[in-house]
Amino acid sequence: MGRVTLSSDSSWVKRDKPGRPEGVGDNTSERILDAAEEEFSETGYAGTTLRVIAQKAAVTQALINYYFGSKYGLFEAVFIRRGKTISDERLRRLNALRDKDDKILVDDVVRAFLAPTIALRETPGGRRFLRLQARLHTEPAEISYKLRNEAYDGSTRAYVHILEEILPELQAKDVYWRVVLMIGAYMYAFSDTHRLEELAPGICDPNNTDEILEQIIAFVSAGLLAAPVVLSGKT
Repeated sequence: MGRVTLSSDSSWVKRDKPGRPEGVGDNTSERILDAAEEEFSETGYAGTTLRVIAQKAAVTQALINYYFGSKYGLFEAVFIRRGKTISDERLRRLNALRDKDDKILVDDVVRAFLAPTIALRETPGGRRFLRLQARLHTEPAEISYKLRNEAYDGSTRAYVHILEEILPELQAKDVYWRVVLMIGAYMYAFSDTHRLEELAPGICDPNNTDEILEQIIAFVSAGLLAAPVVLSGKT
């Protein structure tokens, strides 16, 4: 399989519309997105109101509608803003692995997949997004499926394909299961649940980026390298 590309799309920002309302500025849409990201990550889609977001962003609800059209349009823009960035960086790292002459190792693939996401934990906005991403799985299907597919489908499938190449002893079923389990593991580990701090106070440091990344790479890589699953009575 050759190189894969996935370009970001910023078409959600509505520009140059007639009758631009007062208060529109170069950073207004980003201020709205930041405020919305914070609210959606804390209270979810249903629990968040445009009124509260408008207050937090110091804009009117009319201005939010001007930029994003609706509450769902805003939610979509919030998720895609960082989700597409993660996907693009995953594909950039995957292509870099393919361009090297060295043999591609499972550890390398797992690191390339996880590194763009864990890098977000270094920023307040990134941590909010990771909480939002974890919460997305509890949102109604009509909201979550479309956004998850739009943001991640292309890059995730590219990683499935490279794992199929470097782990030919696994069936496609095994690879898909293990990739999904990797996604579940990192979402829980990266989303600031504070569970590990409660279970192992003073032993594990989930705020140490290197520690969490190396632990999850070791865990996921071992799972990917495990023998194929054979169900009873089946091969």
